[in-house]
Amino acid sequence: MVVNPNLVKKLIGMYLMQTSIILFFIILAVKKDSTIPILLDSATALPPEAYANPLPHVLMLTAIVVGVSTLGVSLAMVIALYRQYNTLEEDEILGKMK
Repeated sequence: MVVNPNLVKKLIGMYLMQTSIILFFIILAVKKDSTIPILLDSATALPPEAYANPLPHVLMLTAIVVGVSTLGVSLAMVIALYRQYNTLEEDEILGKMK
């Protein structure tokens, strides 16, 4: 989809790749039989190995927010290009710009 000359299809392809990479990192961060790292009292504390690391999930959540905002700005730019050149094909837009 990224090599397609249509700009919307390029954006969809890039967003799908980004989503699959985020999913890959979340799957890598999952730890079997782990618990959330919330300590209610020190008497029931488990060893550190029993807790899941929240950092990869937080980083991927940040990546999702950045990705969605970037996609929104990109779609707004595509709309502006379409209004000016009446096409979404990259070759035609480049031809009209020259």
